[in-house]
Amino acid sequence: MLSRTSQLASAIVLSASFLGTAYAQTPAATTPAPAKTPTAQQQRMADCNKSAEGKKGDDRKTYMSACLKGEAPAPAKQLTPQQQKMKDCNAKAGEQKLTGDKRKTFMSTCLKG
Repeated sequence: MLSRTSQLASAIVLSASFLGTAYAQTPAATTPAPAKTPTAQQQRMADCNKSAEGKKGDDRKTYMSACLKGEAPAPAKQLTPQQQKMKDCNAKAGEQKLTGDKRKTFMSTCLKG
């Protein structure tokens, strides 16, 4: 029985010494690496993204593509006289809060006149 007790004591002492060595060898906590500086392409993407604020859909896609290529943005499309008239009449109908048949009648008259 004595030999079992001494074996157990030896095992505990050995375990403790291994644990101490393993713990001592663990590296100390390191500070995080500084943030990487963005590449030229990443910086261009960030700049274009910032300047494209407010644009949506195809307009944004076209703008981003041109910006990333380094091209000047395409000028805004000019409306035809009919499109401009439609836009103006639509705005007037919106101001008057017209809906349904009243709006249709108003738009028809406005576009003819």
